[in-house]
Amino acid sequence: MSTEIAWFRHDLRLADNPLLDFQTPPEQLICVYVLDIRWLESPLPGLAARRIGPARLQFLWQSLIELRGELLKRGSDLLVRIDDPVTVLADLAERNGASRVHVRHDAGFDEERAVSALVAELSRHCEVVQTEGGMLFDAASLPIDVADVPPSFSGFRRRAEKSWQVPESRLAPVTLPPWPRDAARGLPPLREVSPEAAGWKSDPRGQFRFAGGEAAGQARLDHYLWDTAALAHYKQTRDGLLGADFSTRLSPWLAQGCLSARQVHDAVRAWEARHGANDSTYWVIFELLWRDYFHWAAHQEGRTLFGVRELPLLSDDVRAWCEGRTGVPFVDAAMQELSATGWLSNRARQNAASFLVRNLAGDWRLGAAWFEHCLIDYDIASNWGNWRYVAGVGRDTRPRALDVHAQAGYYDPDGAYAAQWLASSTPFFP
Repeated sequence: MSTEIAWFRHDLRLADNPLLDFQTPPEQLICVYVLDIRWLESPLPGLAARRIGPARLQFLWQSLIELRGELLKRGSDLLVRIDDPVTVLADLAERNGASRVHVRHDAGFDEERAVSALVAELSRHCEVVQTEGGMLFDAASLPIDVADVPPSFSGFRRRAEKSWQVPESRLAPVTLPPWPRDAARGLPPLREVSPEAAGWKSDPRGQFRFAGGEAAGQARLDHYLWDTAALAHYKQTRDGLLGADFSTRLSPWLAQGCLSARQVHDAVRAWEARHGANDSTYWVIFELLWRDYFHWAAHQEGRTLFGVRELPLLSDDVRAWCEGRTGVPFVDAAMQELSATGWLSNRARQNAASFLVRNLAGDWRLGAAWFEHCLIDYDIASNWGNWRYVAGVGRDTRPRALDVHAQAGYYDPDGAYAAQWLASSTPFFP
């Protein structure tokens, strides 16, 4: 019997997922997710922190549990392993006589290197097929060649909007090929993987609780567009700091692939058809285009996205920044919120990043690495691309600096945000 493998990475959904779009379906299908053991065991260089922190790991496990449930409804299943991804995939392919492994063409040097290693490992008997998904555009619909992505977002946007044709999202498959009779399946309880992640709870001061999974992502999208019509005022509220609906808060589901950018795009267009387009609806699509830009720029840059990989040790100033102890209330509130909830508003992120780079002369890569550890919505391309943008290195070297005191006066004039997060302070390092 023909057997194929769908290797899930940042695409933990069934709808609009090219991994599950077969021209000729195999007779058997193994769906697998591999959490790289190095994300749990190895601290980030210069930081006493794992690559994946408890907030994102809990969100990830919730997403995997729901994904497995949806696969079971369609006659399939899910296998989750914690190991080296290449080793696991090569072993699965050999044990089950798989003829193909399907995997998304993710941005990120390590991700591309893993696929290349798997291709070399399986070259004799199994084909590795890379698909594209999750973004507004794939390489075929991108208005420009990936090699020609401009150094600035403005240039990318102008060229993209000249011939704006975003393909429609696709529905989830009704059925899937069955699971091989003797193949391993299932996932370990999160408490066995990380007791810290299993017990992690978001601070209620964040006024929002993220839950992983495709259904929760769709529910948030429906809430923001249809239940509250908050979309109508997004441009006016997007720089907010307190409350649940000043922002879409869709980024965690987009980052883990519980939602695709095309699904969000289609929903916004449907809302426009009923209520009319305005600056706010355009601005949500504009933000999705930023996400695409960072994704394609990361493909273009490869390893240089991360600068020099060896990071310096934490200085006292950078450690204080991580812990929210700089003495600047607006910055400290942001860093406290980040560690306590795994999320941070766009305005707070920009100010925290600018303060580290410009005021403390800290290495931007340490900031990016700390965000990688903390954020539920960590996305390789967007996180590292945004930090490079703030630092003025790489593609766009124009200097950028925010006056955090002026920003606090404008965006938190009565100090409500600072007061919300500085009522208590807990150190995050041993």
